[in-house]
Amino acid sequence: MTTALITGSTAGIGAAFARRLAGDGRNLVLVARDTKRLREQATELHDRHGIEAEVLTADLSTDGGIEAVEKRLARRRDPVDLLVNNAGFGNKGRYLEVPVADELTMLKVHCEAVLRLTSAATETMRERGRGGVVNVASVAAFLPRGTYGASKAWVVQFTQGAAKDLAGSGVRLMALCPGFVRTEFHERAGMGTDNIPKWMWLDPDKVVAAALADLARGRTLSIPDPRYKALMGVAKLAPRPLLSGVTSRTGRKYGPQ
Repeated sequence: MTTALITGSTAGIGAAFARRLAGDGRNLVLVARDTKRLREQATELHDRHGIEAEVLTADLSTDGGIEAVEKRLARRRDPVDLLVNNAGFGNKGRYLEVPVADELTMLKVHCEAVLRLTSAATETMRERGRGGVVNVASVAAFLPRGTYGASKAWVVQFTQGAAKDLAGSGVRLMALCPGFVRTEFHERAGMGTDNIPKWMWLDPDKVVAAALADLARGRTLSIPDPRYKALMGVAKLAPRPLLSGVTSRTGRKYGPQ
């Protein structure tokens, strides 16, 4: 059996990755901050799919948490063949309404942790000549919308650049950019979702299925839904000042309430 490590595994897209990969027969390393939820998840996946599920409690907003996951990824014994950097969160409020300390914590989780964990994983993967990394970003990466969007834009650029540098090594890297997904994300951030149109919501299991299919095809960017692909195509063609104004108004309409 191969082994996948998933950060932010206990909810949302991370939990969907865990279900799908366990169903495919992969052993798992489950990473999150809540030990109780991790153990419950590990037991359920083991009992249902007969796989081994290792629990690693780590807070990726801290150096100690990142270092703990780095050490697991660096292990040559029971190596990790697929890394899913999924951990992340949103801050409620516009620029200057959110404390700088909270913005820096977001950058720690979305950027520094992704950089360090990707580096730790791909180092051993390159030695073995195989492996994969999925860095979960967002369609917000393509829109001028504050620190969250900027951090996800960094994830996309970093992932695609690293994928190019590792071409031919047997290691695949891909940035996953979903739109609105039915998860705990908005609730945790204190964001209202009642005003988001139903057609904009995606199912996390379908997002994961599309992502894994795109990774298998060797793509470095996955936007896992035709609706969002079309929207991002329009966004690329729109003048930047116009796009900035539209996304600002949309953010007020569909963002934190």
